Amino acid sequence: MIPKLSSFLKQKTTKNIIINTFGNYLNVFFTAFFAFLLVRIMNPVEYGTLSVLLGIAYVLANILDFGVSASIYSYLPSFIEEKSEKMFSFLKTTFFYQTIFASIIIGLLFIFFPSLDNLFFKTAAPWWELYLTTFSVLFLIWQNYAVNSLLAAKRIFQTNLYLNLSNFFKTAFILLLFFLKKVTIASIIFTFGILGPLIYFILLFFEKKHIFIKIIKARVKKEEFKFGFTLTYFFALQFFNLGTRMDIFLLSYYFPKSDSVGFYGLSTKIILTLFAAITSVTQVLSPDFAKIQKKQDLKPLFKKSFVYLLLPTGLFFLLFLTPNQIFYLAFTEKFAQTAAITKNLAIAYIFYPLANIPLLYLLYTAKKPLYILISNIVFFLIITFGCYFLIPLKGAFGPPIALFFAIFISSFYLTLVSFRIKT
Repeated sequence: MIPKLSSFLKQKTTKNIIINTFGNYLNVFFTAFFAFLLVRIMNPVEYGTLSVLLGIAYVLANILDFGVSASIYSYLPSFIEEKSEKMFSFLKTTFFYQTIFASIIIGLLFIFFPSLDNLFFKTAAPWWELYLTTFSVLFLIWQNYAVNSLLAAKRIFQTNLYLNLSNFFKTAFILLLFFLKKVTIASIIFTFGILGPLIYFILLFFEKKHIFIKIIKARVKKEEFKFGFTLTYFFALQFFNLGTRMDIFLLSYYFPKSDSVGFYGLSTKIILTLFAAITSVTQVLSPDFAKIQKKQDLKPLFKKSFVYLLLPTGLFFLLFLTPNQIFYLAFTEKFAQTAAITKNLAIAYIFYPLANIPLLYLLYTAKKPLYILISNIVFFLIITFGCYFLIPLKGAFGPPIALFFAIFISSFYLTLVSFRIKT
């Protein structure tokens, strides 16, 4: 048993997953630390405005990915494996078109943001804070592009090192602003949205200067931008993201200003911390799926993926077994119902880590994002209608039932399709 465990821990994939998991949770720690720090520096109104503006920037950066991250994971590992010069053209073309499309949306936001703020967000932020937020979206998109490119190239340590060094420098800069009494909403947006990505790029440039030069010299080729692939996956991702939020939206609709919404909201935050473990595994495994050329190589990869994704599955099961007293200790008995809701959500999501295996195969090996789009539409519809009918009957315990069946059915569909598709 011990030799097998030792061999497992020595595998390169295991080491990469450990590094990526540590890096992702260190990033989660910095996020929590920033919140801890800023609520002690800023007043509640300022922090509320900052939260809304940064929330808009981060959400837009994810939406304006346009499915490019999936395209990078799907095609870049093969180019690296083949040592093809097409890699540089692919990277430049992808960056070029993503920047062009994102800039159009950002340009429209730049024009209409003040009006949108007056009508919808109601932050009453001055124009320079709104425009700084808009400008920062592009830097966050570029950082995501660089992060995904490094991860697809299996540069796991460098990616996490640069991200967390960036977090360290952001912390130091915020402390400097505090001592200089220059902490404002605008200065914090600049720190997170512009300075952070710039530090990441500077660190990356010093190590990969030769790659930057080759990308700059490469030609932009329209055929290298996988329009059909990226846009299909983009829509698939939006259905999934919206689906995972419909539970809280409909709970808030049925029980506005109710304690149940607060209990459920806290439970979802606990569940989301486990998502970092799933992401840590899939980010490492994705390039392996992209490099598969022969059908006989699939079985060992499926087996390996199953073993690694059992780890986050086990975390959901352990969360279900966690004694209520642990929840009371962490959140006080005032949030006692959170324990029961969290355990129900843990069971609802227990198949989700393993569902990533057919998803990774269809997206990166078979390159068939259409099936993922269909699966995510099914996922969205089951959650939406399930919550619509179950919440009035079971309150905050209705959404976990809908989520369980949505994940199970959509995962079963992806698994069935995976067996029928020829690589």
